Amino acid sequence: MSTKDFLEKDYYKVLGVGKDAKPEEIKRSYRKLARKHHPDTNTGDRSSEEKFKEISEAYDVLSDAKRRKEYDEARSLFGTGGGFRVPRSGGPAGGAGGFDLGDLLGAGGATGGIGDLLGGIFGNRGRASAPRRGADAESEVSLSFTDAVNGATVGLRLTGDSPCAVCSGTGAKAGTTPRVCPTCQGTGQTVRNQGGFGLPEPCRDCRGRGLIVDDPCPVCHGSGRSTTARTVNVRIPAGVVDGQRIRLAGKGVAGENGGPSGDLYVLVRVNSHPVFGRKGDNLTVTIPVTFAEAALGAEVSVPTLAGAPVRLRVPAGTANGRTFRIRGKGVRRRDGSTGDLLAAVQVVVPARLDAKAREAVEAFRDATAGTDPRSGLIESARTT
Repeated sequence: MSTKDFLEKDYYKVLGVGKDAKPEEIKRSYRKLARKHHPDTNTGDRSSEEKFKEISEAYDVLSDAKRRKEYDEARSLFGTGGGFRVPRSGGPAGGAGGFDLGDLLGAGGATGGIGDLLGGIFGNRGRASAPRRGADAESEVSLSFTDAVNGATVGLRLTGDSPCAVCSGTGAKAGTTPRVCPTCQGTGQTVRNQGGFGLPEPCRDCRGRGLIVDDPCPVCHGSGRSTTARTVNVRIPAGVVDGQRIRLAGKGVAGENGGPSGDLYVLVRVNSHPVFGRKGDNLTVTIPVTFAEAALGAEVSVPTLAGAPVRLRVPAGTANGRTFRIRGKGVRRRDGSTGDLLAAVQVVVPARLDAKAREAVEAFRDATAGTDPRSGLIESARTT
């Protein structure tokens, strides 16, 4: 990243947030834009690929409190219409009475200037030999309900930018090496005369790399980067929920010039289960029982996600919807403890009755004719 690029790029605008945006808002906007422009969902779309890099670059700065503060201060210092004003004179740039912004920025080799500040923000990315952290990557995985509860290892197929495998990122054809750019002496920057001062900008001969490739690699055409596919084995911890994001440090896009790799963020989608549901660390299940079982009491089998069913005693007079707690049959927590299984009773009314069953139900109705379960309902409804 050249100083000129740094001064001109508005990272807040790139992420679509205000300058006073909270870290959570910045992260939320980045994730939304990253999903939209990710190379995996825009195969072959060069503009989306460039946009993804731009978004990652902006988030790389604004997500770090220290680097964001330095960025804001530098933008305030050099921003148009704001604090810093460059003295003008009739002399040439850098000459007697003139003012060379390149000296202030440290482009001419000086140290201790604003260039050190800008270099600190971007890890000296303007220099050809400086390491550069790789961009963060995002992916999505779909898990079965059981794997989400118990944990699983899955393989993710990732496609992204990485150092060219043929030239190892040098951009030069096998057997050759790049040479230091004679125009910028390997800094990747030149100073452009702006009348009263000199403004650093990317070197046009080496395009800011600081190196010139005379015999380019036939695969990456001298860029040193290529789009590659790789498989990453990801361990999904037990107890993940639908929509949860998992961060895997160092599993993102490979860095440049020996820089560290970015991080990989995995969005987990959990499929539903035909029998079980979930409430936090507890599993839920509905247990159908007959009217006789609910009224007279019974012992019923309750399935568990672990496989072996357990016996549940349903006491006499159990109402429809009553929930029983079966200890230790839920989701395993991080501390090693386990949630419970919540079994809700559902009284099943038969759709059809044969003559004998109908006679028995009618006898029960006659025997309980003095009991009105709706007693007082109408009066209570009229109460204001």
